[in-house]
Amino acid sequence: MNTHILPAIKLTLAMLILFVVAYPALLWGIGQLSDGKGKGMVIQQDGKTYYKNIGQSFQEAKYFWSRPSAVDYNAAGSGASNKGPNEKEYLATVQQRISHFLQHNPGVSKADIPVDLLTASGSGLDPHISVVAARVQIKRIAQERSLTEVQLHRLIDSCQERPLLGLLGPEKVNVLMLNLALDRLGK
Repeated sequence: MNTHILPAIKLTLAMLILFVVAYPALLWGIGQLSDGKGKGMVIQQDGKTYYKNIGQSFQEAKYFWSRPSAVDYNAAGSGASNKGPNEKEYLATVQQRISHFLQHNPGVSKADIPVDLLTASGSGLDPHISVVAARVQIKRIAQERSLTEVQLHRLIDSCQERPLLGLLGPEKVNVLMLNLALDRLGK
């Protein structure tokens, strides 16, 4: 019995020290070396504080709209809706999003609306939309802000994030960064 219990207790204590003390301390230390000192990527503009890597709601017609959120952009608890295409409630929600988008973006057809403007991400906090999703909103924003479509195309191109190593992932745009740049452009 002693041949099994004593090694098990030693192993348990070693794992407790490793995973309860050493590993969290290592992650905390790595976080302290990052830009935000482990507190996230904080951006301040016009007296407001934003978090770059957390999706945020933009509903006004003068802004690029974010991807919908299943958690109402609450970073305290990320999560998906876990609803599928066979659920009537979910289909009704998506149809409402389509109608809302078409109402505020005349000239855009239903087939031209990118899926990332209609469905929430797995975390509900995705700060990015596809480049196509940004470009489909250009006419509305140009009209609302009295800017040219060429200016908005250039703005999207300047805020575009390329795939990691040129291979991994799609081209995308951080909606917060795009909208902050849009506000600066309008001044």
